[in-house]
Amino acid sequence: MALLELNNIYKTYKIGTVEVHALQGLNAVIEKNEYVSIMGPSGSGKSTLMNIIGCLDTPTEGNYLLDGLTVHSNDPEKGKLDDNKLAEIRNQKIGFVFQTFNLLPRATALHNVELPLIYAGISKKARMEKTHSTLIKVGLGDRIYHRPNELSGGQRQRVAIARALVNNPSIILADEPTGNLDSKTSAEIMVLLDKLHSAGNTIILVTHEHNIAEHAHRIITLLDGKVSKDSKTGKGNIKQMIENN
Repeated sequence: MALLELNNIYKTYKIGTVEVHALQGLNAVIEKNEYVSIMGPSGSGKSTLMNIIGCLDTPTEGNYLLDGLTVHSNDPEKGKLDDNKLAEIRNQKIGFVFQTFNLLPRATALHNVELPLIYAGISKKARMEKTHSTLIKVGLGDRIYHRPNELSGGQRQRVAIARALVNNPSIILADEPTGNLDSKTSAEIMVLLDKLHSAGNTIILVTHEHNIAEHAHRIITLLDGKVSKDSKTGKGNIKQMIENN
């Protein structure tokens, strides 16, 4: 069973009397442990697709299955999930990494990473153990009690990645994760994401930068709300050749 299935997805926004067709019959399947980049020009539907995958928004029409669960269906008997269930999925199955980090400015790295575990009702002792180990995993073992204004941009993004990882999500969903970073720091963050994928994480990366997208093993390109191209990268092909041999 695929980890994520999008079948004939439409999303229409109404702005006054104008209808904006952001997605128009989009289809995509992503397997567990894939590393996928989503690209496309401005207005192609990247952000809308990311929001639907991340359960931040729901389709106007179409079927969306995530990890075997029907998130949205045209079948009246299956229907769609309510807001509380969508929030639960966001907390348990999806780890978000944003361009702007989205960290609490007055909270330490420890507390920022701990938040998803608090919402999940995890005990304090278990939270502390999991949060410490996750910060160490992203190379911030010596920055646990630092606040965002005491960290570099790259360190803040590592905190955000640790927060995305801490609940062992089905998917890490990264939206322009290097957009606010210099080239050296961007390279370091991408090396970290590469390592996380090698460790078994499924990563979906939304980016407009070709050199960042090439870290993935597959690139889905959008145009006018549909998939215009779905191709393997050289990196993915090399990995497949090694696995086949």
